[in-house]
Amino acid sequence: MAPLSWRHHTLLQALLTRGPLSDRDFRAVFAAISGKNPATHQQLFNDTLLKLNKELAYLQFELRACMNQYDGMVYYGVVNNIADEESKLGTKYSVPQVAYYKGLLEAVVQEAGNDGTITSIDALNVCLDNQVIILDGGSQNSQSRLPSCITDFKLSQKERTIDELVRDRWLSYTSTGKIGLGIRSFLDLRSWFRGNDIPLCVVCNEACIKASSCPNEGCSIRIHEYCLKKKFSQRKASRACPGCGTEWPRQEGEVDGYDDANEPGEDGAASANRSSRKRRKGVKAELVQDCPSRKRGKGVKAELVEDCSSRKRRKGVKAELVEDNHNAGPLTAAVPRRARSLRRAKAEAVEAAQEASSAGASKAARASKGRKK
Repeated sequence: MAPLSWRHHTLLQALLTRGPLSDRDFRAVFAAISGKNPATHQQLFNDTLLKLNKELAYLQFELRACMNQYDGMVYYGVVNNIADEESKLGTKYSVPQVAYYKGLLEAVVQEAGNDGTITSIDALNVCLDNQVIILDGGSQNSQSRLPSCITDFKLSQKERTIDELVRDRWLSYTSTGKIGLGIRSFLDLRSWFRGNDIPLCVVCNEACIKASSCPNEGCSIRIHEYCLKKKFSQRKASRACPGCGTEWPRQEGEVDGYDDANEPGEDGAASANRSSRKRRKGVKAELVQDCPSRKRGKGVKAELVEDCSSRKRRKGVKAELVEDNHNAGPLTAAVPRRARSLRRAKAEAVEAAQEASSAGASKAARASKGRKK
C-alpha cells in the first residue's frame, strides 16, 4: 500500500486539532487541500477516507461519520476503537468528573419522554455514588470506602463540569435549554449504546437517543425524527408502524398532503371534488375567452373570402370586355366614333336654331318700335 501523502496527513490533522467537523466544514477542508470539489469528485472523497481508515486501523483508530440526533446533521471525527485501561488514562477529566459524566449519560438515555434531554435541575441532582459502586464491583462496604473527592463533589463543581463537557462537545444544550449528548458522545459511544441495549432505529440501525416511539404502548419500535421524514417522504409510503402496523402520528409542522394522497377519506374526497370543479371552471373560462377570438377569426376569414370573390368577379368582367372587344373587330370599334360625330352635329344644329330664333325676335321688336313712331 502506498504511504499517505501530505494531503492525507493535513486532513487527519485538521480533524484531530479541531475536533469533530460538520459535513460542510469537512468537505470544505477536503476541497481546500485536494483542489477538488467533493460534490463532483465523490469517488475521490470516498477513496481518501478509505485509505485513511486502512492506515488508522493499525492504531485501533477510525475516521467515523455519524448523525447528530438533535439537528440531523452529519459530523466526521476520529475515535478510539479500544476501551482499555491504558486509553482511559488519556483523559483530562478527574475521577469524579468521569463518574459524573457517566451518571449524566445514563440519565439522558433513560429519559422517559424519548426526548434525549434532561433539565439542569435533574443534571445537578445526579448522584456519583452509584457510578463508583459499579466500578468497585458493588460490594456492601464500598459506600464506606468512597474517596472524599466523590462524596465532597459539590453543586458548583457539577456546574463547572457541565460547562466543560459542553465546551468539549461531550454534552450540548438544546434549543429548549435542556442538556443532551454532544457530537463526541455520538461518535465515541456507539459500542456502549449497543452494549447497554439501547433501542435501535429500524431505519438506520443506530441507537435511538432522541426518537419517536410507536403510539402503541405494547410496541417497542423507535424511529429518529429525520428517519421518519425520509421514510414517509414518498407519496405512496404507508405510515404504518413496521412492528405492529399502527398508524404513525404526524410530527409537528408535517404537511398533511401525503396522507390525503395515500388514503383519502371524506375530507380528501371533498378536497378532490373541489379541485376538479376548479379545474373545470378554469377550462370553461378558457373556452369562453377563446370564443370571441374564434368569432373574430371567422369574420376576418369571411371578409377575406368575400374580397377574393369580388376580385374574381372584377377580373371576370374585365376578361369578358377584353374578349368582346377582341371578337367585335374594327367595325364594332368604329361605331362609338360615328355616334359621337352625330351627337356633335345635332348639338350644332340645335345651337344654330336657337341663335336664329333669338335674332328674329330682336328684329320684330325693332319693327314694332318703328311703327309706333
